[in-house]
Amino acid sequence: MSAHCQVTGRTPGFGKSVSHSHVRTSRRWDPNIQRKTYFLPSEGRRITLTVSAKGIKTIDRDGIESVVARMRTRGERI
Repeated sequence: MSAHCQVTGRTPGFGKSVSHSHVRTSRRWDPNIQRKTYFLPSEGRRITLTVSAKGIKTIDRDGIESVVARMRTRGERI
């Protein structure tokens, strides 16, 4: 599963870890990605989304119908 949120579009951030001796090594900050299943009443079916914790909050606030409509206007297939 890729670290990409289907709702918010969040992707990993990249940077460097700096040790005590100031040696720099590459690292990444992954978003908190979850696989969630939602029921879509207008279509009478369930959909599975790969969403971040922020995306789950967005769905709770706006509702699954409006979030799916927004995703479809972006051209994403669900």
